[in-house]
Amino acid sequence: MTDFMCKRFVKNHENTKEPQVREGYGKLASVVGIISNAILCIAKILVGLISGSIAIIADGINNLADASSSVITLAGFKLSALPEDDEHPYGHARIEYITGMIVSVLIVVVGVELIKSSIDKILHPEPLEFSWSMVIVLLLAILLKVWQAMFNIKIGKKINSVALTATGTDSRNDVISTTAVLFSIIIGKMANIQIDGYMGVLVALFIIWSGIGLIKETSSPLLGEAPDPDLVAAISEMASDFDGVLGIHDLVVHNYGPGKVFASIHIEVDANGDLMESHDMVDNIERQLSKKLHIVLTAHMDPIKVDDPIVALMNEVTTKVTDSLDGISNVHDLRVVPGPTHTNIIFDIVVNPSCKLSNKEIHQAFTDAIKAIDENYFVVINFDKNYVNQV
Repeated sequence: MTDFMCKRFVKNHENTKEPQVREGYGKLASVVGIISNAILCIAKILVGLISGSIAIIADGINNLADASSSVITLAGFKLSALPEDDEHPYGHARIEYITGMIVSVLIVVVGVELIKSSIDKILHPEPLEFSWSMVIVLLLAILLKVWQAMFNIKIGKKINSVALTATGTDSRNDVISTTAVLFSIIIGKMANIQIDGYMGVLVALFIIWSGIGLIKETSSPLLGEAPDPDLVAAISEMASDFDGVLGIHDLVVHNYGPGKVFASIHIEVDANGDLMESHDMVDNIERQLSKKLHIVLTAHMDPIKVDDPIVALMNEVTTKVTDSLDGISNVHDLRVVPGPTHTNIIFDIVVNPSCKLSNKEIHQAFTDAIKAIDENYFVVINFDKNYVNQV
């Protein structure tokens, strides 16, 4: 059903990297959510009023919140597809993340309100009017919510949308909450025990817990989470495969929303090679990787001396020190600058977030190893941060 609807209502549905296609998927999921949740809301509130079940009414109000969330998601996809402007040169794609955050907050709000109404039901219990029509409505609601959850999560994964994934998770929560309501009704009928309010509290706590988890998940891209490791690996491997590339470093990836990824990388080339050929190669790396990976890549050319014996020796020494220190990786941009009284050994190293050593301790470790070669060698280190946990 999901694949059929995508093919029927989303133009060029295979090209999920294109902004217009992502917007089409978002519109489809949002409209389906608005219509289906509105139907469920009306049906549950009517059944809840007839039976006197606060849990069913609360469940119906939850569906109303779901419909509102779908409206927010629809607006989010529309706004995130807006082109760049003077105030937002990187586009508006991060609005989709904000939309996911709003949906997550609404889930928590619904859970809190459900706790309030459930506690009131515990303090003032009333018998429920059991009917098979009530059971049928709730069973149909469960089936529809199961499909909604699978529908939204599948589309969310297809277009890498945190907003739709959050919506799908919310639908999954509704399956659990409605099942709990149905369970309480059946128990009340069979054992004449009113657990409607208690079940409502349990459902509400689960909804709040799930909403808090979604807030953490949807806020992570806004805070600047680590890039997709598959993308990092692809950039590294594809750049390294070009003839003339001696090494790569300082790969940094910025995510400004789905389909808006910017990256920069340093390409090491032979300092004795042809400058124009190296520059042409770096340009090709930028163009080809940008096109194949659907990113905007900027490559910086770093010439290095490959035939200097002192440079070769220092590379060997610094590599051994790096291997002996936890949390240190990737010595690069090593340069030997001789002077009348001493020689500066200048290089960059990457310090991982997990590193327990101070910069002073790291500097001392390299200084000890290099001065063992020559007392007149002085170490100058530029400390880089590891932004991608690789390279």
